[in-house]
Amino acid sequence: MRTLTHARAPLATVLAANAVSISGNSLTLIGVPWFALETTGSAGKAGLVAFCAAAPVVVSAIAGGPVIDRIGRRRVSVVSDLVCALALAAIPLLNHVGLLRFWMLCALMAVTGLFHAPGETARNALVPDLAGRAGTPLSRAASLYDAVSRGARMTGAAVGGLLVALIGADTVLYVDGATFLTSSLLVLAGLRGIPSAEPQRDAPALNLATYRADLREGYSFLLRTRLLLAVDLMVMITNGLSMSWSSVLLPIHAREELGGSAAQGLLVAVFGGSALAGALLYGAIGHRFRRRPVYTVGFLISTAPILTAAFTHTTPPLVVAAAFGGLGAGVLNPILGTVFYEVVPDELRTRVGGASTAAVLLTTPLGGLAAGFLVDSAGITAALLWVGGAFFLATLSPLVFPVWRELDDPPRPADDGDADSDGARGRDRTGGGTGDENGVDVKSGPAARTGPSSSGPSTPASGRGRGATTPRR
Repeated sequence: MRTLTHARAPLATVLAANAVSISGNSLTLIGVPWFALETTGSAGKAGLVAFCAAAPVVVSAIAGGPVIDRIGRRRVSVVSDLVCALALAAIPLLNHVGLLRFWMLCALMAVTGLFHAPGETARNALVPDLAGRAGTPLSRAASLYDAVSRGARMTGAAVGGLLVALIGADTVLYVDGATFLTSSLLVLAGLRGIPSAEPQRDAPALNLATYRADLREGYSFLLRTRLLLAVDLMVMITNGLSMSWSSVLLPIHAREELGGSAAQGLLVAVFGGSALAGALLYGAIGHRFRRRPVYTVGFLISTAPILTAAFTHTTPPLVVAAAFGGLGAGVLNPILGTVFYEVVPDELRTRVGGASTAAVLLTTPLGGLAAGFLVDSAGITAALLWVGGAFFLATLSPLVFPVWRELDDPPRPADDGDADSDGARGRDRTGGGTGDENGVDVKSGPAARTGPSSSGPSTPASGRGRGATTPRR
């Protein structure tokens, strides 16, 4: 019994650290837009802050994969969370002493974006190996990972909305920083001696040539795998629209029509709670159904909160819409994560996950920025209709394009016989296979994970990924 408990401890550590970190992401989702609106009074500037937070996530996702494996997943996770903690705590501290300027707020949010994605990528890449060590089927670990993430998101959003109302957005950012500090300490203490979490000792020295080769390996695998490419293109579009909703449209709608931050926290919490129920339900009975219909219906339902907000100025209808939308969104990550782990070899997951994350996050910097200026020029109702309508159209993709049939029968790594040995099977660099389990969920954080994932329109992709890491909506 003691041996079994010891074997399960690393997986429990990653789940706990991820829960704490995602709670912090929810506080960021609530606290930063309100802080920007309170200090600037401008929807456009709030959108610019969202842009500064999201753009560096794309940069780090594009370039970070080869570096993560060589530095070590544990070290990357610890350092990224520490930097995020310091940057977030610096915002209210500088504001308190009267030194905070708008450009400083943008710069500090850019720092959190730059360092957050590598940490999420590193943690998520560990899940298959840690599930194997714990004797947990990969599909079950995926659903558990997503359920814990959604539960934390729900709790963090509810607490964040109340805290903004009770103690102010600036003080909430101190709490936010503390969550990242806690996550870093959990990983530092709980993943000692795990081979897959340590630096690659036998990897070639990192120079420009090997770095470019590693990057090319991840991107070439992604580009020649049609299903992953289709997923990333779809989630790239919906992530940008999701960022518009979560970072600008929802806070402004809550401020102008719903009575304040507590209503926003309630809506995000209801969405997260329903998504948690959806993830657990799919984990229990999802294997009985074909993935493509479940995925398509789930995505369609997840648009409900945005479209409903355009036609109501009260909270109750939005609560109902958030409940249905969250239930639909809850099935998405388990499906996408399972497919990602089925398709991508273990030794390529960090690199392919980084490439995939970068792809799905390309539009997130523009989402908040565009929404802010759209509200200033056309008004909140028109902005909600444009974003909600575009989101709905994007979710029809699985019904239109034949490649989505592969959701029910994804190509296996061994099937890719035309690729070179490094690309199709990869060099064994990460230490730790997972056997023949059925796959796991990857994607947001954000919040975030390794590979494509979607969390629905109530949370931004860069939050913490799908993170990010598995690209997520």
